[in-house]
Amino acid sequence: MSNAAASTVASVFSSGLVTMSSREISDLVESRHADVCRTIERLAAAGAIQGYTPTPYTHLQNGRTYKEYLIGKRDSYVVVAQLSPQFTARLVDRWQELENKTAVPQSLPEALRLAADMAEQNAQLANKVQQDAPKVAFVNQYVEAGGNKSLRETAKILNMPEKAMIDTLVRDKVLFRQSGNLLPHALRQRDGLFTVKTGTSDFGHAFTQTRVTPKGVQWIAERYASELMGG
Repeated sequence: MSNAAASTVASVFSSGLVTMSSREISDLVESRHADVCRTIERLAAAGAIQGYTPTPYTHLQNGRTYKEYLIGKRDSYVVVAQLSPQFTARLVDRWQELENKTAVPQSLPEALRLAADMAEQNAQLANKVQQDAPKVAFVNQYVEAGGNKSLRETAKILNMPEKAMIDTLVRDKVLFRQSGNLLPHALRQRDGLFTVKTGTSDFGHAFTQTRVTPKGVQWIAERYASELMGG
């Protein structure tokens, strides 16, 4: 058995605590990760939850290292109650998924099978990152020189079908339809991914148009490269 496999098996047997990362909590409650981290730190300082040490993680796309917190089940409910209590049901469902997937193996063969599955998943993830790298590099080059673009221009730049891109953004609650217009949700606009342009056309008609910022183009590419981008 390799050292890596042995380490994985050891962690499978020794780790009985299932945790949820602050990044996953951020996605569940549709809040900025920085806001989730500040809430965790504030609650820990007040003694409402236990203290947590920041854990470094490396972003798969840009290779940069950031911090996150790995939170226990009880404390995660306290954090979500402070941030967005309306999303508690999502948290309950996600914990059920995590706990169902992390049953501790009862024998060495089961642990070895789990280690092999984890190694295969890691290899698939590494392969995906390698496949997406040229696309992300192209977007990074565009972002350095580009300006705000319409949704149609963004789809063309990213080599994505325009309708499929818009439908996907609506599906994931990045955009929503209102009075015939496509508008960004407030959180995504605050994140600097979109701007909304209003004005009057040459024919005297008022218009509202969502524009994608360079940061937004990069975000769409990184999140949906495998799903939507062509070769």
